[in-house]
Amino acid sequence: MTDSRPSRRLRQGRASLAISFFVQGAIFALLVTRIPALQDRYGISDGLLPLFLAAVPILAGVGSVATEHLVKRMRPGLVLRVVQPIVSLALLSAGSGTTVWQLAVALGVFGLTVGALDASMNMLGVSLQRAYGRSIMLGFHGAYSLGGIAGASLAWVGAHWDLPLPTLYAPLVAVLVPVALIAGRWYVDHRGDHQGEHRDDHRSDHRVDHPGAEPTEVVRDGTTVSMRALLPLCLVMAFAYIGDSTVSNWSAKYLEDVLHSSEQLATVPYNVYMVTTLLGRSFGDLGVRRFGAVTVVRAGALLAGGGFAVVAAAPGAWAGMAGFTLLGLGLCVLVPQTFAAAGRLFPGASDAAVARLNIFNYVGFLIGSPLVGALGGAWNYRAAMLVPMALVLMTIRYARSFSPVPAGYGDGHERPRTVDVG
Repeated sequence: MTDSRPSRRLRQGRASLAISFFVQGAIFALLVTRIPALQDRYGISDGLLPLFLAAVPILAGVGSVATEHLVKRMRPGLVLRVVQPIVSLALLSAGSGTTVWQLAVALGVFGLTVGALDASMNMLGVSLQRAYGRSIMLGFHGAYSLGGIAGASLAWVGAHWDLPLPTLYAPLVAVLVPVALIAGRWYVDHRGDHQGEHRDDHRSDHRVDHPGAEPTEVVRDGTTVSMRALLPLCLVMAFAYIGDSTVSNWSAKYLEDVLHSSEQLATVPYNVYMVTTLLGRSFGDLGVRRFGAVTVVRAGALLAGGGFAVVAAAPGAWAGMAGFTLLGLGLCVLVPQTFAAAGRLFPGASDAAVARLNIFNYVGFLIGSPLVGALGGAWNYRAAMLVPMALVLMTIRYARSFSPVPAGYGDGHERPRTVDVG
């Protein structure tokens, strides 16, 4: 009888990658939750601040594109081991400078490397899920959510005790960088473990030049990466992050200004959203294994759409918080499953597919907050919430793109794991 349990090396690879997701969640939260402190430290005006904030996701998109080409020459695990410490050190630099140009350089480095980090982490996650033969991507993103909660909590402590940013960041970075480096020793890289088997295939990557081919198509290991085929997943990724950025940027203002809550209560919805995101991702893999990715994605989109509807119609603060709770439970499954679906769609070129898909993470982040702000200012914020609701519900139209394909997991939901990667 065949032993279907993952090997020890796969289990170690899964744990080490989860640690990296956790570290990145904490680092990112420590940046975004202390933006007001960064603004005060450098004397940045309210008019200039959006330019700094927009530069980070734009440069992250550039970093993700660069990673697609970088992993043709080196393993994604090696990319992750190099860039994760740089991201942490860039955070420390952003909090330790004294002039605006120093902040600009630090945020520029942060943006470029965080794009490479997000892409390489998810490349490894997709590769490990293929090796496991069952859904585990939601667990990695759950670790990211847990890290975000930890980072936001530490940032709250720093704000409560009025700690200078270098005092807050330095000891945390001193701990997180070695943790990430040590965890990186056990990364399992599917391509690295089969280097001899696939070396010739990767050297023969080439552009498709036959009549009618898309200029963005790449053939790798017999698989064509086509933006036309990837587009539904790209849209889902953008819609999910439009919803996510709406919550992160507007939930407090919405509760305080529209639902007339207290200032203290207005800080609660985002925390509730993060906790429900963690809970949903902690159990989401079980749902995928039981019901399949298509059903889970449809259910997540319906929950998220319902959450936005509740928020838009809420008569008071507590009803609004109930809506944000539904949002967390619904949105949390979409992004991990989108990365996993890209890996199934292009099994021989999952690295390239993940890198391209990751760009739309930042597209959604860039669009979401300004879109809701503009609509809220020109119209009203209740009506503005209906726009991300409609976009998230459009995910249902593209749910079939999440169905397994023969090159992926074989049956409707999972496949037996017959070969360990490594």
